[in-house]
Amino acid sequence: MNDTSTNPSPSNPSQGRKRKRLFLSTALVVAALVAFGLTALLVTIFEHQEEARQPFVRLVEVDEVTTDPVPWGANWPLQFDSYKRTVDVTQTRYGGSSAMPESKLEESPWLRRLYAGYAFSLDYRERRGHAYMLYDQEVTERVTKRKQAGACLHCHASIVPTYRRVGLEDMGEPADAEALAAGFNWPAVMRGFELMSPMDYAAANAEVRKTPDGTPGESQPLFPQADTPGGQALNGEGTNGATGDGMAEAAHSLGEAHPVSCVDCHDPETMAIRVTRPGFVRGMAALARSDDPVPHLPSVGRWREGNRERDYDANLDASRQEMRSFVCAQCHVEYYCASKETLFFPWANGLKAEQIEAQYEDHTFPDGEPFHDYVHGETGALTYKAQHPEFELWSQGVHARSGVSCADCHMPYGREGAMKVSSHWVRSPLLSINRSCQTCHHVEEEELRDKVFAIQDRTKGLLERSATAMTDMLDAIRDAQAAGASEAEMERLFELQRKAMWRLDFISSENSMGFHADQEAARILAESIDYSRRAQAMALGLRAEAAPASDRPVAPVEGVTPTERAPEGPYKVPGTHNRNTITEDAPGGEAEESRE
Repeated sequence: MNDTSTNPSPSNPSQGRKRKRLFLSTALVVAALVAFGLTALLVTIFEHQEEARQPFVRLVEVDEVTTDPVPWGANWPLQFDSYKRTVDVTQTRYGGSSAMPESKLEESPWLRRLYAGYAFSLDYRERRGHAYMLYDQEVTERVTKRKQAGACLHCHASIVPTYRRVGLEDMGEPADAEALAAGFNWPAVMRGFELMSPMDYAAANAEVRKTPDGTPGESQPLFPQADTPGGQALNGEGTNGATGDGMAEAAHSLGEAHPVSCVDCHDPETMAIRVTRPGFVRGMAALARSDDPVPHLPSVGRWREGNRERDYDANLDASRQEMRSFVCAQCHVEYYCASKETLFFPWANGLKAEQIEAQYEDHTFPDGEPFHDYVHGETGALTYKAQHPEFELWSQGVHARSGVSCADCHMPYGREGAMKVSSHWVRSPLLSINRSCQTCHHVEEEELRDKVFAIQDRTKGLLERSATAMTDMLDAIRDAQAAGASEAEMERLFELQRKAMWRLDFISSENSMGFHADQEAARILAESIDYSRRAQAMALGLRAEAAPASDRPVAPVEGVTPTERAPEGPYKVPGTHNRNTITEDAPGGEAEESRE
């Protein structure tokens, strides 16, 4: 017998209608849920698109005089939050920041001999974050115990509005806050730059303090804790005579002065990346005019192929990716920054260490004196001092050739909601391997870290060998001086000393411990060792008596000897009959091979 209560049939039409109604109700509910989900998704996509289209709301007006980063932070809070973190402690194997940076002079005592006679032999510490760049310069013994040039504020302060003000005043034009904010005005900036470069540090610093910073009536520093623990300064006496607990307060009584800020790298109207440092602008123009191949800078190549009616201008010619390195290269470079002439970037021959050296060798100061940074305190040799040539060394490396910019690694992108934001917590990529390295290198973090350490450890080893060779050289040169070496002999020794120390300092002062271009770093340090040992050998030779002729027999070379002439000319193996010799009196007046 069939059970009609559970199996609908024509004899049970009510059951069928109920099933249809249930099916339709379920379908309507599902359709409503799907429609709701799709609507929510579309709304979210729309909101994110709108958020991406307008990544900020201009709540506060900023302009060309706004060196105080706080107003910028009201408009761009995400970038500002990471910028403020440059005050934080970070550390890697070969550098980092801390409340009391370690003295490099204590860690590497040979630096005192490298910099003998120069202010760096007094105080030279590990690098710290950008938040400290002006403060640390204010309190270093290089400034408090030695008279220094104000040209170094070119990078340590947000100084361009000061250049503009000084330039406008010299040109007899209005230079109040309104005039300073009206536009960038490159002619005025360049004029102020030229006037301030020869100033001493105290005078230049005073000019920076006098310039409005865009926040009238407010002078509270953004980083009030940038002093050392317990309020103790890094050194004894400050620029205004304050000591101890008062040093931190004195260093921060800077009025309107600020370390590098938003306006130094961004146009306040459009937020486009830009370069603002006159030294870099002139340096890039000189590099573009040179014959140095720079395949990592395609815009320079395009300029060279053009009509050259004007100088290369990064703000007009460079790509955005190039600009993401140029904003860093405004300061992380080698340059002359003392007071004998206007600060300049020595790129007229190219970016390699020996090309920069060649420019220095050919350069004279306006008073006719040969170019030098200092007179070496032990030997009296005229010596060059490298600053921090990160851009130059990076330019010789694989990352530059591959189109990787400084910001890609040191300011990696991250996601903040719908926005892709570049971190302004500028620091070592080793502290953000996932975002800095693994976007290109799809291997484990540990493997990437080990590769970096391997490069840096090798460079450190070569650096120490170079330093040992350098100190041995100095001892030998001093002994040769004491033994009465002639002026001509000493000049040749000084030339070798200068070359050896320049190369050692170039890699020692560069802040990647060779990582930016490891093979180039190894080459430069190898040359440093070579020049040091050549100088040492020469100095020892000047003291030693001539050696008597050796009568020790030379063991003949056994086995198969070459039968072809060496590529670069004849060769002779001591103690053997050379099958390939050259006779100068061959028939026809030409040298011919003798097969004896």
